[in-house]
Amino acid sequence: MKLLKSLVIFTAVSFVVFACGEDKKKEENTTPNVPTIRTNGLKIAFYNQDSLTKHFRYYVEMDSMMKAKQLRFQGELQKREKTLQNYVLTNEEKAKSGALSGFEIQSIQEEAQRRQQALMQYQETEGMKLEKETGELLSVISKKIELAGKKYSEKHGIDILMMHGAAGQFIYVSPTMDVTTEFIAYLNQNQKEIEADMGKIKK
Repeated sequence: MKLLKSLVIFTAVSFVVFACGEDKKKEENTTPNVPTIRTNGLKIAFYNQDSLTKHFRYYVEMDSMMKAKQLRFQGELQKREKTLQNYVLTNEEKAKSGALSGFEIQSIQEEAQRRQQALMQYQETEGMKLEKETGELLSVISKKIELAGKKYSEKHGIDILMMHGAAGQFIYVSPTMDVTTEFIAYLNQNQKEIEADMGKIKK
């Protein structure tokens, strides 16, 4: 269960028609140098998904937040497992030394089973909650990137903006169509707007 492993899903294609006005921000040049291709004048570009997850600052921040939660969950789980193991080992030693009656041994076994069931319940419940939170966060980020891709394409007159990645359907895309650097710069420059749209997320 890892943010970056199996749950990273970004919308692959955004369609736009005409370019909008120039952005007032000039922190970085986000204008892509993409040639117009095909005889019908379509302007097609792509961004690299892996680069986006590494250099879009908001995604990196959320990824770090979820990793921290995952580590806390694993730490708590290990702590509870250790407590249960100590309980069982301690009482096993007492039983071997003859310090426990048959009734006490039975009671301890029942308590150990109860604790084991509680541990399994905790692992399942909290694990599912963390997985759900991760999935929901990625879904929202994906939607915001899709909307940002639409605005970016409208601004620069791109007709089709594709997502390209290792698991993508495009076997080869000409490097001349790559706008990854410019698109990431655009996302980072508009991070506050993206965060505002997503609402306050507790870390």
